[in-house]
Amino acid sequence: MDWQWLFTSFEGRINRAKFWAGSIALWVLSLITNIVISVLFGAQYAQGEIFPVMGPVAWLIWVAIGLALAFASLAVWAKRWHDRDKSGWWSLIILVPFIGAVWILVELGCLPGTEGPNRYGPDPLTL
Repeated sequence: MDWQWLFTSFEGRINRAKFWAGSIALWVLSLITNIVISVLFGAQYAQGEIFPVMGPVAWLIWVAIGLALAFASLAVWAKRWHDRDKSGWWSLIILVPFIGAVWILVELGCLPGTEGPNRYGPDPLTL
């Protein structure tokens, strides 16, 4: 699997297996990043707080890595939307609380892609 293409390109199609592989890899990377930042910078979560308490350098690193992971997630999602013969802009559905996350889980993670070629490229299962 071409991981660089998977995480950086918004063109082409991927099947469910590559979607799950990419999503799990990004989730693990996010988890490791949070642990490393917590250990290196002593970031701690105050009771009842969503964001960790840490210095400005740690925040900059945390935000930069978060943006890179968000970009990679959107690239994976766009290719999966393409496999469903829909625009990558459908990723914006994640902005709808709860329903958006469920929609993405079902549509991208569970439903099969379009059989045969579509406007976004050839069927990834036949390559």
